Amino acid sequence: MLDVRLIQENPEEIEKALQKRGPRISLSGIMEQEKGRKKILAELENLRRERNEASKKTGEAKRKGEDVSLINQDMKAVSENIKTLEKDLRDIETDVNNALLELPNIPHESAPEGRDEKENPEIRTWGEKPAFSFEPKEHNVIGAESGILDFERGVKIAKSRFSLFKGKGARLERALINFMLDTHEEKGYIEIRPPYIVNKASMTGTGQLPKFEEELFRLDEEEKLYLIPTAEVPVTNIHRDEILSLEDLPIKYMAYTPCFRREAGSYGKDTTGLIRQHQFDKVELVKFAAPETSFEELEKLTQDAEDILKRLNLHYRVVCLCTGDLGFASAKTYDIEVWFPAQNKFREISSCSDFTDFQARRMGIRFKRGKNAKPEFVHTLNGSGLAVGRLFAAILENYQKEDGSVIIPDVLVEYMGGIKEI
Repeated sequence: MLDVRLIQENPEEIEKALQKRGPRISLSGIMEQEKGRKKILAELENLRRERNEASKKTGEAKRKGEDVSLINQDMKAVSENIKTLEKDLRDIETDVNNALLELPNIPHESAPEGRDEKENPEIRTWGEKPAFSFEPKEHNVIGAESGILDFERGVKIAKSRFSLFKGKGARLERALINFMLDTHEEKGYIEIRPPYIVNKASMTGTGQLPKFEEELFRLDEEEKLYLIPTAEVPVTNIHRDEILSLEDLPIKYMAYTPCFRREAGSYGKDTTGLIRQHQFDKVELVKFAAPETSFEELEKLTQDAEDILKRLNLHYRVVCLCTGDLGFASAKTYDIEVWFPAQNKFREISSCSDFTDFQARRMGIRFKRGKNAKPEFVHTLNGSGLAVGRLFAAILENYQKEDGSVIIPDVLVEYMGGIKEI
């Protein structure tokens, strides 16, 4: 959520910054609502002052034994007016808040300007594309032929975009999860095992609501409970409505969870394989940082996610999302894309983002620089460390052999109980 005071003070500058994302976003509605709010506040202050003065007069009149009925009538009318204005104030504050919830974050000055993903600059690459003496197969073909993936039965049990991991495939997925958690723990991330179901306040805090409700699986209409689309939601909400200490920052959390997404609007895209599923597993990295260090922490977080691919010896690249491709809540994002040889393309496996104080303002997460210091909003960050299904698919494609078998990367052999090949 943007600071309404910034909008009041610099509406043209904020509009100009938001315009870098794409179509012009007008702030005139919010400005008008804010004028109305200030007008009501001024009227309320006058009426409350009038009520206080009348209350004093009543006390003095009673002490003198004078009739106070006329004063009481005036006070009753004033109190009724105050009650009406207080309701008007609550209504307009709700309208302003709802309007602010619909506004995206302001892109950071270091985010490259551009219209869409075609204009995302490549920052760096690592490793080399594997060379094959045969035509490499796609991961879904390898998985089905080797019996470690079953897409048909996943559809039978649930619906399209669900799958089964079987035998050594299930073990490989579990190995990847444990390997990533152990690796990130070495770097100081604290493991969290959060709920997979969250309430509306949690979804609103991280920015999934109200804008992206169609992407979510809602469980309960009355209580408004949702399956999590990513561990970012419950983990970032751990410190909602709390005041942290500067000495606590940065706080680094990690969590393995299943994730659930409707993938609304993606029909016809990646309908086969593990790339775009309604249920998938992910290891998520979340940070809470001081404003002056958050972009430094973004670089470190991105490198922590990259390290998983380096240890698995998978070719990848890092791109910086241009302003037109930024996520709703993000001020700056790096996408890590791993190489898929059968598809002859890079595919996203992690997005690492700095949200500045956008989420913290929605959630009320603040910190103090000292005992008597004024609370400030923290900066929140998160990134996949990594998406398990896509990493599983990348291993099948990059480590495949001509006979259809798959070599297990060296760092995973221990996690596979000594199995070196599927």
